[in-house]
Amino acid sequence: MKLKTIAANQTELTLLCGSVVFFSYETPVAAMLPSGQYIRTEKKWSVTTSKHLNKWLISVSDSVKLVPQDDLYRLVGE
Repeated sequence: MKLKTIAANQTELTLLCGSVVFFSYETPVAAMLPSGQYIRTEKKWSVTTSKHLNKWLISVSDSVKLVPQDDLYRLVGE
């Protein structure tokens, strides 16, 4: 695994399976799967977390799949 801070309260975690998980604060809220598919939580978080998400997904915003928050927790083993 590889942990990378990309901005204040924004982190990427690269998993051994090839997924890259985006965290806002300490919560996984989006990911790029090994297939190249992007997913994001369907749960509504704070305005700040929404800004973090939109910034991370800006280049792929048209092709992002909404998933339950539990899917992202499972991806990181929570």
